[in-house]
Amino acid sequence: MILVTGATGFVGQTLCAELSRRQMEYRPVSRAPRPGYVATGAIDATTDWSGALAGVDAVMHLAARVHVMNESAADPLAAFRAVNVDATVNLARQAARAGVRRFIFLSSIKVNGEETAPGRPFRASDAPHPEDDYGRSKLEAEEALLAIAVETGMEVIIIRPPLVYGPGVKANFASLMKWAARPFPWPFGMVRNRRSLVFVGNLVDFMLLCVRHPDAGNRVFLISDGADLSIGALIGKLSSAQGKKAMMLPVPSALLEGLAALLGRRAAAQRLLGSLQVDIGETMATTGWSPPYSIEEGLAATVGR
Repeated sequence: MILVTGATGFVGQTLCAELSRRQMEYRPVSRAPRPGYVATGAIDATTDWSGALAGVDAVMHLAARVHVMNESAADPLAAFRAVNVDATVNLARQAARAGVRRFIFLSSIKVNGEETAPGRPFRASDAPHPEDDYGRSKLEAEEALLAIAVETGMEVIIIRPPLVYGPGVKANFASLMKWAARPFPWPFGMVRNRRSLVFVGNLVDFMLLCVRHPDAGNRVFLISDGADLSIGALIGKLSSAQGKKAMMLPVPSALLEGLAALLGRRAAAQRLLGSLQVDIGETMATTGWSPPYSIEEGLAATVGR
């Protein structure tokens, strides 16, 4: 039996659908009562998981306070810690006492940092360097979980994905997808950045491999589609997946960065023009996994083609 927290979220829904397709026994969790789910109420440091954990062999912990663009909390780090650290530690300790064999934690590449130098992708062995409160809370949760693993013998597996996309994706990727369907001249013809992405189907496939793989325990894994794209190439593929053709104007990156700085949009420009690559070589070598879906297949599924 697999317990799935965050089962109503973007990744959680895909995970539960795949568990059903593979006829694997699972128990989905939601905060509010809904048919077929175990309702826990608020997920925090005091949540009682005893009923939900009965007979559970593995936990897939996806529930989290996610990164937000327009933060409203008076103390964002405390808000992130309450859910991403304290609630996670509470669940993990109860899981260990209940005899759970493996605890799979969905973390974030933000634990590594926000940007990579050309040709220097992040690796799982790199020193963590989170730059925002969300990334710091995920790192603190990772450290606490690995300590619990040593203390209790329950195996912990940590997965750090970059941007996850797929059917139903929201926020910036959804906006980019809509814009890519329009006959708009994009100024990214000279941008040579590289960014890693992961299709939700690839992420879920790897998570399910981690439930049973004999060499996955007590490790940190980076995950991606295995194909890194420039912003221009990503827009081009999104346009193509929607039956369109993107037009790229040859504008130098330095000029775009300068204009963004003048407009006070330096952070937004970094997300478009900067690089963030992950090296999945160790993940593949350790587990024998390779992405079952190409990035083209993932993007086609995302736009509904």
